[in-house]
Amino acid sequence: MFIMSLSSASFGTKIPKPLFYTRANNLPTKHVVGTTKTFFFLTNSLRSSSPQFVSLSNDNQTRQMEIQMEGGQFPLETTDNYSKELEVAVRAVHMACLLCQIVQESLVSTGNDQVQSKPDNSPVTIADWSVQATVSWVLSEAFGSQNVSVVAEEDVQALSNPNSSTVLEAVVKTVNNCLAEAPRFGLKRPVMPLGPADVLEAIGRCNSSGGPTGRFWVLDPVDGTLGFVRGDQYAVALALIEGGEVVLGVLGCPNYPMKKEMLSYHNGYRRIVAKLTPPTPESWVKGCVIYARRGSGNAWMQQLMHGEKQFAWPNSARKIQVSSIDDPSLATFCEPVEKANSSHSFTAGLAHTVGVRNQPLRVYSMVKYAAIARGDAEIFMKFPRAGYKEKIWDHAAGVVIIQEAGGVVTDAGGHPLDFSKGIYLQGLDRGIIACAGPKLHEKIIRAVDASWNSSSL
Repeated sequence: MFIMSLSSASFGTKIPKPLFYTRANNLPTKHVVGTTKTFFFLTNSLRSSSPQFVSLSNDNQTRQMEIQMEGGQFPLETTDNYSKELEVAVRAVHMACLLCQIVQESLVSTGNDQVQSKPDNSPVTIADWSVQATVSWVLSEAFGSQNVSVVAEEDVQALSNPNSSTVLEAVVKTVNNCLAEAPRFGLKRPVMPLGPADVLEAIGRCNSSGGPTGRFWVLDPVDGTLGFVRGDQYAVALALIEGGEVVLGVLGCPNYPMKKEMLSYHNGYRRIVAKLTPPTPESWVKGCVIYARRGSGNAWMQQLMHGEKQFAWPNSARKIQVSSIDDPSLATFCEPVEKANSSHSFTAGLAHTVGVRNQPLRVYSMVKYAAIARGDAEIFMKFPRAGYKEKIWDHAAGVVIIQEAGGVVTDAGGHPLDFSKGIYLQGLDRGIIACAGPKLHEKIIRAVDASWNSSSL
């Protein structure tokens, strides 16, 4: 696994002005596909003392082998069922996190006073477009562009505007700098650097509208862009949906601390400390990538790494599980930072009703899902205000990760979230509730039913 130092000159991108624009705007597994053989080769970047294996899966058989690695016993799952898709997705998200770290550091140090607002006042940066172009290109190269359908948040309309030529130039440079590092992640890089037309085409290919049939990827290139531009939490979220069900999810959380205790520190403090002291192996500035495959019963976390190391698959990932806490008085609940599309007062009232006494963990983006899956919090509640429609890219990856880590995610009526109705979570009953276990989940559901008629949502 590899992440360059933020000071690396070979991958620095000067942020133009304007720095960024704003844009308007627990299901059962039923898929068993493929009988091809899948090989995993452990690279030489593993410690020489570690046993190395070549493992084979055939005819939908699943074998597990354990390899002794620095991170402990890592179970190597080999299966024909989405194994290649998961591997490529994890590699792509790691690479996207590197891109985001560098852009964010430049943006935060430069300032964000060059903002143009559109009606919904939501920001979009060169990182959003660059990640979308990069991931789109990687998926197309890995599986063939004719076989890849992507639902993603960004479009090319604003970027194609002649007045955005400076921004487009920066996006193209950022994408090419990132793809130049692809071999370090075990991915193919372009034979020739991509031009503006290539980058716009890669972004524009992400125009699927989803639906109940077929296979499509769901990408949020920078989930929590407001947190991103403030130097705070954000996530790169990639999921694969087939037949309306999420079959795998990958969350890259570049600013998420490896230690839960560091969550209490403000990001401004983090940046000061990071500049004064060198990072340690457990330093939270390195972030993590969390991933899971439907039906595996496992969720895994890999730590992002600085330096010149090669990405190895599999590597020193460790299994994560939801918290065992089922007493509301000991539980911590997450909620969005933004008040514009979620009611803090209602969630606070619910938390009090069920006996939650800890202060809420308010974080941007799908990092909330990561917190539940990792056991750093026990409850996530979101109740959209009237008129707001939840989008599938804001939830797909996080839902499958929590479920495979042992948690429960439904709407407020106890129904599974439906990812088969297009880009929106249609038919959502009031809100979304994610919990570390069924006992907490049931208590929250009952509290919602008891309190809903008296709310103003």
